[in-house]
Amino acid sequence: MARILWYSSEDRIKQSNMFKFIGFVNRRFSLAIQEYDELYHWSVRNISDFWAAFWDFAQIRCSSPFDCVVDDVGKMPGARWFEGARLNFAENLLRYRDDHSALIFKAEGRPSIRMTYRQLYDEVAGLVISLKALGLKPGDRVAGFMPNMPQTIIAMLAATSLGATWSSCSPDFGIKGVMDRFGQIAPKVLFTADGYFFKGKPVDCLERVADIVPQVPSLEKVVVVPYVNSKPDISGIPKAVRFDEFKTASTDTEVEFIQLPADHPLYIMYSSGTTGLPKCMVHGAAGVLINHLKELMLHTDVKREDVIFYYTTCGWMMWNWLTSALAVGATLVLYDGNPFYPDEGALWQMAQEEKITVFGTSAGYITALRNTGLIPKEKYDLAALRTLLSTGSPLSEEGFAFVYDAVKANIQLASIAGGTDLNGCFALGNPMGPVYMGKLQCRGLGMKVEAFDEDGRPVIGRQGELVCTAPFPSMPVCFWDDPEGAKYHGAYFDTYPGVWRHGDYIEINAHGGVKIYGRSDATLNPGGVRIGTAEIYRQVEQMEEIADSVVIGQDWKNDVRVILFVRMAPGFELTESLKQKIRQTIRVNASPRHVPAKIIAVPEIPYTLNMKKVELAVKNMVQNKPVLNKDALKNPEALDCYTGIAELRTD
Repeated sequence: MARILWYSSEDRIKQSNMFKFIGFVNRRFSLAIQEYDELYHWSVRNISDFWAAFWDFAQIRCSSPFDCVVDDVGKMPGARWFEGARLNFAENLLRYRDDHSALIFKAEGRPSIRMTYRQLYDEVAGLVISLKALGLKPGDRVAGFMPNMPQTIIAMLAATSLGATWSSCSPDFGIKGVMDRFGQIAPKVLFTADGYFFKGKPVDCLERVADIVPQVPSLEKVVVVPYVNSKPDISGIPKAVRFDEFKTASTDTEVEFIQLPADHPLYIMYSSGTTGLPKCMVHGAAGVLINHLKELMLHTDVKREDVIFYYTTCGWMMWNWLTSALAVGATLVLYDGNPFYPDEGALWQMAQEEKITVFGTSAGYITALRNTGLIPKEKYDLAALRTLLSTGSPLSEEGFAFVYDAVKANIQLASIAGGTDLNGCFALGNPMGPVYMGKLQCRGLGMKVEAFDEDGRPVIGRQGELVCTAPFPSMPVCFWDDPEGAKYHGAYFDTYPGVWRHGDYIEINAHGGVKIYGRSDATLNPGGVRIGTAEIYRQVEQMEEIADSVVIGQDWKNDVRVILFVRMAPGFELTESLKQKIRQTIRVNASPRHVPAKIIAVPEIPYTLNMKKVELAVKNMVQNKPVLNKDALKNPEALDCYTGIAELRTD
């Protein structure tokens, strides 16, 4: 049994939204549920009752109620959710209109900027007038090429209040990366900033925008937010206008929130695009709203008095997730810049100053922070902090230990996992339950998640494919430009008909916790035994000599052999003795099957724009297969060093 790192106090349990929801369910259905595990199993056995109860508990605003929760709980894909309901996503996020802080914006080296809920509503109202005058209507697409700043949220809320569909990507994307996304969906309006800051330096966006706009003939207006410069020169950009000149000055204008069906397209999200053009996943308004609120209110225990932060760009689904916390009335902290600038304590200084209660980041950041030697709890006052969230990749046991040793002992560490595909999580936190070393606390309520073995049977205590065997509200409504649904079906349902195959390799424990072993399509299979790459990364990232690594399985002599590429830390070389140390560490702490056949030093490790290692792209390069879309990578030039390696042609 894994070591328990944290227990919730009795007082914290009874004050949690989860505890209150259990009481709500017990009263409504005459039940006697006491523990999370009981609630979870009830929620997946009674899917319609669960989602109907949470709709009421979350007080979702709608002008017409739904006729039924889901038309066919046995149908996947194709189940229809909340038919008959009419609502507006933005109206639910703008339900508060007072002087409570809605947004705190912190940019590199600049003082924080605050915006109240009243100010946020007024800013949205002014932009709605301008967009309406432009002729924006339900179903039109509005794109954001923006930093994580208040104007991005304002633009999204204004667009969706009118029924338009929002889609965004990070301003560090190159021209082809932007075109691969926005070029598919034909947006009518583009919001962009003139630039952004990174490591203390301004980075221009307008030159790229000037090249992008002529290639997107659907664009009727380009709205430029001054950020790097107070009066940026936009003369070289067709159809451009500055944000402050475009937005109407609001004088207590009431926003007319267009009431729309539950499955009306709210967001278009994108796959990483490393195997071709990114898939464009269309998400419905009610599905995103109710699932985000479930995760925020119940699993993260976010309340009105909370100050919640997630280190994210607008190209990652965690931006969409964070933004939904406005519906709870919490204060959102937005950060633009490098998390280690001007020093490794930048985010913790901000956490101290803004009294952040929920701090979200990636496993990669925690690993990088650990390698700096900083002990945040010794330098910063983190008394307000009660929950730390981690996602993006599996968090190692050493990462768990670091959080409790170096950040705060009395903290709920919620490692969470899901994806852009569902705009949410399959496994995440439970404020009522303990935190076990290296484990995600629980499967998400209403998500019938199982691990399938090689024969497609559910297993407990063994590694298997992450699947979801019943529909859930935040499944994509469809893929863009996929009229027959072939792309959608092929992405999730070809392997197990009627069952969502997510592509992660997991183990579900007897106590309900989940361990992630990495992507199943990158799972190694030496000698016919499946092992996850995360088990190797966990051992390697502990070593001071290694700055980063990537693992692949190379097809070799009718089998698969494990190849480990390492980027050395400054001052170290990959000697034979270090190779032996690496192999011995992996052998002792993982298994002999995890030991790499080859360990090779490389100058760089390739990552997607969302900072995920691209194991399959590396494998393709090694095996002289094409990588179809290098523009989906943050550092595509890094792949060049994986071709023609003589050592990989020998035993």
